[in-house]
Amino acid sequence: MNILTLSGSARPGSSNQLLLEAIAAAFPDYRFTHFAELSQLPLFLPALDHAPWPASVVEWRQALRSATAVIITTPEYIHNLPALLKNALEWIASSGELVGKPVLPITFTPHTPRGERAMQSLLWSLGALDARIVAELPLYQNEMEREGERLLLSADAEEMMGEALKLLEG
Repeated sequence: MNILTLSGSARPGSSNQLLLEAIAAAFPDYRFTHFAELSQLPLFLPALDHAPWPASVVEWRQALRSATAVIITTPEYIHNLPALLKNALEWIASSGELVGKPVLPITFTPHTPRGERAMQSLLWSLGALDARIVAELPLYQNEMEREGERLLLSADAEEMMGEALKLLEG
């Protein structure tokens, strides 16, 4: 099983990126591939969505086609998805890479109730793309520990992730 991971944060070394690394470390029996090039995608314009596509768009779509499942983590920016993630999703609206694909959306924000609106926005977008949402998982930074530059999953988060990964397997 090849699980593609995406961070909706544009910041290198973001908490969302650290969360994806912590998930991969906690579940070494799964194969995770991180797509870190969302920031290389051009601004989506429907008039540009035709061959020849920019190389970054071709790579993005190919990464999704190659994945058997997708995990998306996102912060919440002004009660919504970051533009970087929304732009990436718009680039696959016409090509269909997420149709029927199992997806686990995760919001990772400083504390509850933050992330609720971003999750709703992400769910609407994934629904429009006909993704198969296996669960939705809100996680909070104030419930996790840090060890130097690493993030450690809490026992509860690790248990929830284990169950969510089983759902991704279908």
